[in-house]
Amino acid sequence: MNNIERIDRSFSPAHLLLMFSIVLLGLSGCEGDETQTVATFNRLVVEEEFNADGPLDESKWNADLGIGNSISGDGWGNNELQYYTDRPENLKIQDGLLHITAHRENYMGASYTSARINSLAKIEQTYGRFEAKIQLPWGQGLWPAFWLLGTNIEEVGWPECGEIDIMEYRGQNPSILLGSVHGPGYFAGESVGKEYVLEQDRFDTGFHVFGIEWGPEYINYYVDDVLYNQITPEDVDGDWVFDGPVYIILNLAVGGDFVGAPNATTVFPQTMLVDYVRVYQQ
Repeated sequence: MNNIERIDRSFSPAHLLLMFSIVLLGLSGCEGDETQTVATFNRLVVEEEFNADGPLDESKWNADLGIGNSISGDGWGNNELQYYTDRPENLKIQDGLLHITAHRENYMGASYTSARINSLAKIEQTYGRFEAKIQLPWGQGLWPAFWLLGTNIEEVGWPECGEIDIMEYRGQNPSILLGSVHGPGYFAGESVGKEYVLEQDRFDTGFHVFGIEWGPEYINYYVDDVLYNQITPEDVDGDWVFDGPVYIILNLAVGGDFVGAPNATTVFPQTMLVDYVRVYQQ
């Protein structure tokens, strides 16, 4: 990567104004004549540290339950194999961490269980910085993700509501993740995004911070405060629908079109550990 920029959120207001207008040239993923805008969001408005052992804080989170074939309602789409539960075996807060754990077990007609949480009607925002510090699991067929959906999904459906995948990852490729967007005309296999490769390291051996900074006409993607990609309206083959409130989703899927099924090498249980979720405004 070239000209890597690390973001310091301790700038004064004058520096913040300057930072908002900075354009970085020649970042990895851009051609020589392209530019990327870096905006710093410093006002912390959501701070979920998962410090209280026990169940989820229901003032912030909902636990999704079930299995199905659609992205909303009672289903999760993508031919996934798990049944999502809110049992402590799959979902709990312990030792300052959120534990989302997948098990190989027969449950409610599925061969695996796991968990998925969302912040619909509880944490919603348009624009800003969304980030989470996560240690990922490892193994063929595991599909953890940290992502955002438009709150209007029930009215307009998917992908018209817009989906921002801050981080999704194939468990069989523990050094590679993907950040992408889905919208009308660019969804599923035609989504717009970029892979990030963690050189000489793995995402399952320690915690990393995954985030985006999102403004009216750009979404910047970060790993550990390293800006590695920007997506703008010019990059998508369809309408830019990222201009309204979104809610947060954290989940660990098992199987599905993106990763394939687990095999004999996949060890269970596997846990996605979340240290914190934070949301900033400018």
